[in-house]
Amino acid sequence: MKGENVLGWIYLSLAIVLELSGTVSMKLSEGFTRLWPSILMFLFYGASFTFLNFALTSIPVGVAYAIWSGVGIVLITLAGFFVFHDRVPLSSMIWIMVIIIGIVGLKVSGKPS
Repeated sequence: MKGENVLGWIYLSLAIVLELSGTVSMKLSEGFTRLWPSILMFLFYGASFTFLNFALTSIPVGVAYAIWSGVGIVLITLAGFFVFHDRVPLSSMIWIMVIIIGIVGLKVSGKPS
C-alpha cells in the first residue's frame, strides 16, 4: 500500500497489544471495584489510541482500524479462553475465522499486482 512504512505497522502492532492489555485490565477491574486494574485499563487504552493515531500517518484509516479491531477481537477471545476460561462456542469460532479471513483479505487486496 502506497505510503505505508514499517514504523506504521510497528505502531499498529503496539496499539493492538495495548488494546488487548486494556481489555484484560477491564475484566480484572471487576466493574471498577479494583483500583489498579482500573487505572491500568485507562493507561493501556490511552496508549493504544496514541499508537493507533501514529499508525494512521502511514496506513489508511479503514485498513488500520479493521486490523486493530479484528486482531483485538481474536486476541481477546484467545485470552478469554486461556486466561479467564470463557466458553467459546463453535459458532463463535466460525465467525472469528471470518474476521481473520477479512483481515488477511484487506492486507492482500491492497498490494499492487
